[in-house]
Amino acid sequence: MIRKGKRGEIQNARQRAQSGMTTIGFLILAVFIGLFAFAFIRLTPVYLNYMKIASVLEGLQQEFDGHNASRAALQTSLVRRLSVESVSQITARDIKVTANGAGFLVEAVYDHTTPFIGNVSFTVHFDKKVQIRR
Repeated sequence: MIRKGKRGEIQNARQRAQSGMTTIGFLILAVFIGLFAFAFIRLTPVYLNYMKIASVLEGLQQEFDGHNASRAALQTSLVRRLSVESVSQITARDIKVTANGAGFLVEAVYDHTTPFIGNVSFTVHFDKKVQIRR
């Protein structure tokens, strides 16, 4: 039989009381998680805008692929689709439509910069290309 004295009971009580996170540790963790959450909030609209642009280009490809489209028809449809999707970052002039042997290559290559904290900002590079066959 093991006997515990008063000292053993006090030591066990201290160990139970010391388990857990300190206030300073919690604050550091909260700041760390908060910075990532704020970065996520700032970058979400940037990626949503890119998804709109990607859907415009893919819709253009579905509409004209294999239908012997002209550059003017592609440009007109592109302007209309960008307007319907309310794309604000780039315009139809920023999207290159180049003729190649197989048809047209439609490229949306751009950088989007969004502020983060103070003089720190995020710059994200996007490059979306679709091939439209004649």
